[in-house]
Amino acid sequence: MKLLLAEDEKDLSRAIAVILKNNNYTIEQVYNGQDALDYALNSEYDGIIMDIMMPKMDGISVLKKLRENKVMTPVILLTAKAEIDDRVEGLDAGADDYLTKPFAMKELLARIRAMTRRKDKEIELCYEYENISLNPTTFELSTANKSIVLANKEYQMMQMMMANPNRYISTEHFMEKIWGYDSEAEINVVWVYVSYLRKKLKDIDARVTIKAKRGVGYSLEVCDD
Repeated sequence: MKLLLAEDEKDLSRAIAVILKNNNYTIEQVYNGQDALDYALNSEYDGIIMDIMMPKMDGISVLKKLRENKVMTPVILLTAKAEIDDRVEGLDAGADDYLTKPFAMKELLARIRAMTRRKDKEIELCYEYENISLNPTTFELSTANKSIVLANKEYQMMQMMMANPNRYISTEHFMEKIWGYDSEAEINVVWVYVSYLRKKLKDIDARVTIKAKRGVGYSLEVCDD
């Protein structure tokens, strides 16, 4: 399994690389954001581990550029910042996970395993409901004439709802399946992402919307006339 490691602290990068190689991962190392972008655009990786604070280009900017170019390789962000806003910005940009420094190497290995399992299990199936379709390769949500690329968490929520249209999915179920039991995310993050998705459905002229039922959850349904 081939990973790209983008970390400008060379001692830390070497330490991470040694651990990963000892666990049978193939590692390519870069030490600034521009190189991380160039490598990720021009080679295939099973996952990317990337520091946020790097010279030449920060990790979040790199991630946004990758997603704009439809590179959907799973990404774990490393950051010395513990503030919620930084974590949310990274997740909104399309990150799959994040780790706050300092972290235990065992935890990094567990996050990598979880990230790559999700990638391996992804079904190459285009979901369709009413006049919208969802592409698991490009993360595009489309109607006949318009499309928009979803961020990672947005895609996962939409995939769950399109696989179960007209069925309510609880907030707790979204949290468990997408953010995980050990996530520090607040439960209201689900409502925030529902708001993002409602706007994007409207932007592409979808004939469906996300309806909410207090105490029950959220459901993808045809818009009321």
